[in-house]
Amino acid sequence: MAVININEAKKNIEQVGFLDIDVDVKLDLFKEIERLKKEKNAVILAHYYQEADIQDVADYIGDSLGLAQQAEKTKADVIVFAGVHFMAETAKILNPDKKVLLPDLKAGCSLSDSAPPHLFKKFKEQYPGHLVISYINCSAGIKALSDIICTSSNAKQIVESLPVDQKIIFAPDKNLGAYINKQTGRKMVLWDGACMVHEIFSREKITRLKIRHPQAKVIAHPECEDIVLQLADYIGSTTQLLKYTQKDDSKEYIVATETGILHQMQKDSPGKLFIPAPPDNSCACNDCPHMKLNTLEKLYLCMEYETPELLMEESLRQAALKPIRRMLDISAKLGL
Repeated sequence: MAVININEAKKNIEQVGFLDIDVDVKLDLFKEIERLKKEKNAVILAHYYQEADIQDVADYIGDSLGLAQQAEKTKADVIVFAGVHFMAETAKILNPDKKVLLPDLKAGCSLSDSAPPHLFKKFKEQYPGHLVISYINCSAGIKALSDIICTSSNAKQIVESLPVDQKIIFAPDKNLGAYINKQTGRKMVLWDGACMVHEIFSREKITRLKIRHPQAKVIAHPECEDIVLQLADYIGSTTQLLKYTQKDDSKEYIVATETGILHQMQKDSPGKLFIPAPPDNSCACNDCPHMKLNTLEKLYLCMEYETPELLMEESLRQAALKPIRRMLDISAKLGL
């Protein structure tokens, strides 16, 4: 295997976002990653949308709420975040004294990118007296401009915990915001942002798929557009979708969210059929290209060389911490 100079590695990361090193094909990456976890007192937190090998080697797999809760209470010295950039940022916000690593710094998020902080600040100024609730799928800059953070698991409960006459701006996901408005009867002002994966599902193709699988239930993430949610038998966060398939009696499901979750669904319910909902394009799948930038090789390399590391200015971290803490406190009180 190639020997790397750490200074050269940092230059490389600035250019391409990850360590571009050939890994010995004979190396047992699963064994090596387990070794590194012990040697460095490291924990691997992985999102459900990661590739199957990364999910299998992770210490904790979850959605945004679960990952934030795990990041808050971990005793590890090193947090390796197998997810996207805003997730690693959240871990760093909660753990300023821990080293937070991300296998590929370019693993971004289309939803997060849809809300530039400088533009959102101007948008916010147009609505004085409004409290800002931001979906956790946003940058630290947006979090710093927010009053409360939420996830798809707790958004409805957080909104309902506020007085009914409280004016609210919801950012950055317009589809999740519209769904919460519909569920709560609120009239939150919505920022015009969306997730590229959850916006490409085709109502027509799902309908045709349902005709071929009449016993299949459609389950969907609330980041999907309303025309897709109208077809759903159940709507919920990634974790809620997973739990639903574990307890529900049906044997077939059409799943309208990122395909990574199907790995856990199949592991937990091997006798059931899980069909990815078709997108409105020529591709047969709906993978998040950002989530899939992380690979087992990159995960191993970032642990071996402890780079790329996510760093953050303390003033930004402190500002972004307040709304996250408020979310975690409300979630704890509500038993979420």
